[in-house]
Order: sequence, then C-alpha cells, then structure tokens
Amino acid sequence: MLEDYTAISNAPNSPDLNGKYLGIISTDFILVADFLKDASYQIRVRGFSKYPIFAVSQNPVLIGQKLIGILEMNENKWHYHASMLEEFVNREIISEDNIEVFQSSYRDPDEYACLFVLDRDFASFIFIPYPED
Repeated sequence: MLEDYTAISNAPNSPDLNGKYLGIISTDFILVADFLKDASYQIRVRGFSKYPIFAVSQNPVLIGQKLIGILEMNENKWHYHASMLEEFVNREIISEDNIEVFQSSYRDPDEYACLFVLDRDFASFIFIPYPED
C-alpha cells in the first residue's frame, strides 16, 4: 500500500539500493530506456512537470500512469509507471520540506531517468543514465 512509503529518504542512489537492486534494475532498464526517455521528454515539453519520476516495481502500484507492464516490452521483468514530483508531493511520498532537497539532487532528465524502486518493504530513488546511442 502507498502509505508504507511515506517516510522514505530522498537520498539518490542509496547504498542499500546499489547493493541489492542496481544490477537487476539496470539490466531491465536497458530494455525500456528509449521508451522512458521519450516519456520523460513528453512530460517536460507538454508542461506537466520539470521532474518526471518513473515508479518501478514487481507488482502493480497506484502511483502515476502505467506505461509498461511486465513482459510488455523486450521481455522486461518490472512494471513502469510515469509520475512526477507534484504527484509525489500530493501523495506525501515526498514531504513539502523535502521538495528542495529532491530538486537539488534531481539529475538532468535528458541524460538520467529518475526511478522510484518499490519492492515489498523497500522503496528508494535511483538516477540511472540512459544508454548512449
């Protein structure tokens, strides 16, 4: 349930995430990166947000809009939902006090995807570079 994730840290690329998930997420991310990069661009150019966030999970979540389900693109193994900073603030996943912290740690969205990884009792942000052409 979403309420389980209201107290998460905004620390990007936390050691916990790197140790357990970085390899798994990176492998799957490559399969869908071009699609996510285009979605990020569309979110920004259409004026929805300067801060796109993609919720990534093994199970369906109630964050954002579903973009890609498991096995829907190149045999990916994770669900991907498009969201943005504003939704995370509205749902109190990111507190009003942490908006500036999040914005200052947010990386160039033309080069990096902001992923919010959810897996059972674990939730964290990761910024992962898009593969170079």
